[in-house]
Amino acid sequence: MTEPTPPTLTDCPIGLDATGTRREKDSMGEIDVPASHYWGAQTQRSLVHFSIGRDHMPIEVCHAYGIVKKAAAQVNAADGRMPQWKADAISRVADEVIAGRLDSEFPLFVWQTGSGTQTNMNVNEVIANRAIQLLGGTIGSKSLVHPNDDVNMGQSSNDSFPTAMHVATLLEIDSRLLPRVRELIECLRSKAEEWMQVVKIGRTHLQDAVPLTVGQEWSGWAQQLEDALEAVEAARPGLLQLAAGGTAVGTGLNAPPGFSRAIARRIAALTGKPFVTAPNKFAALGGLDAMVRASAGLRGVAVSLLKIANDMRLLGSGPRCGLGELHLPENEPGSSIMPGKVNPTQCEAMVMICTQVLGNDATVAFAGSQGQLDLNVMRPVIVANVLHAIRILADGCHNFRVFSVAGTTLNRKRIESYVAGSVMLVTALSPEIGYDRASAIAHQAMEHDISLREAALASGFVDGATFDRLVRPLDMVGKGVGGA
Repeated sequence: MTEPTPPTLTDCPIGLDATGTRREKDSMGEIDVPASHYWGAQTQRSLVHFSIGRDHMPIEVCHAYGIVKKAAAQVNAADGRMPQWKADAISRVADEVIAGRLDSEFPLFVWQTGSGTQTNMNVNEVIANRAIQLLGGTIGSKSLVHPNDDVNMGQSSNDSFPTAMHVATLLEIDSRLLPRVRELIECLRSKAEEWMQVVKIGRTHLQDAVPLTVGQEWSGWAQQLEDALEAVEAARPGLLQLAAGGTAVGTGLNAPPGFSRAIARRIAALTGKPFVTAPNKFAALGGLDAMVRASAGLRGVAVSLLKIANDMRLLGSGPRCGLGELHLPENEPGSSIMPGKVNPTQCEAMVMICTQVLGNDATVAFAGSQGQLDLNVMRPVIVANVLHAIRILADGCHNFRVFSVAGTTLNRKRIESYVAGSVMLVTALSPEIGYDRASAIAHQAMEHDISLREAALASGFVDGATFDRLVRPLDMVGKGVGGA
């Protein structure tokens, strides 16, 4: 018997030249969907039942789903479960999804079923209908490419959605977050090296302390961020483990033997990232611990950035009546009523970004704790918060570096005046005359509003030559970034 000629893929442009609605059908019955869109019945039901707020499913999840669907189709075709022409059609549309060419077809909200089923079916329906169009069939007929039987072959929302979550999160961390944070670290290190010999007064408890150099202070900021990135990097191995192949509850029902390993290898090949199948699918479906750890890493970055941004705006406060050690770039007018006022706006934006990320992490941590029995059904809110944190941290680091850190300069005159007037330089006298006598000199200087040298000579505990030999600010800062 002669095999029927397979349908031929065309180069039909994206778009449906139709108005009004068409009738589509799912297991719940028929429903009208917009004739100008590729989505089907289940997507439309979600739009009706979950029209909550303005928080749409992050488009990065849909792009990652394109990778998952392409990988599944290719594995299924390679193993003979799907005709090659059908896999080619699905792969062609998946490429359009990955490239963002079908972004307008993914309208669903974060607030939907906790398994992400509606988003999975949104992707399945769009790919199926667009593939049908490319094959010359009738949109909505499911006759050439079926959203469940074909696009979702070997999968469940319960394993494909966390797979898409991991793929989206890892790709965003690697392509967006890590480069931007590292660029900021390098900028901070460059400033630290430039100012390593500029002595300034340290401050602890917001009070004067012994000196250090500006470069040492900035090197601390750079190292804090470097250390914070280690926690983000430590979360990557968990994100590289994929739930695909676990299907509904982790047993792999309806997924063929070897599917989990094969699809992980295919996703790795498509992304260039070393994805592997999760060793225990029950853990992969019942919990979302890798996402929680990734969020905790993002929180650590935010904590470090908060400290840096707050320090910079404190040190740049003024210009006449604040600390005024730093000249921050003047990017825009700061007041609608006070002429000439300029504010540390990039620092303020960064502080707001970081507080938002801390809030996101609190949501993720609590949602991660809500995995009940064999499935965590807090997935959409977790991935939305993690991807949102990645996006604003990455963008914030870029702007903070370009519009604030890179253009920051020193008010050397103010820095030198603080060093000259500091009483805490008396610490250098302690090894020679003892803590109590040094303390008496400090109090004498403060009570009588005289210089430390004047108070020291008046005390009779040291002479001028001894004072000048011991109280040398540059000698008090240790060696390099490590101190003494």
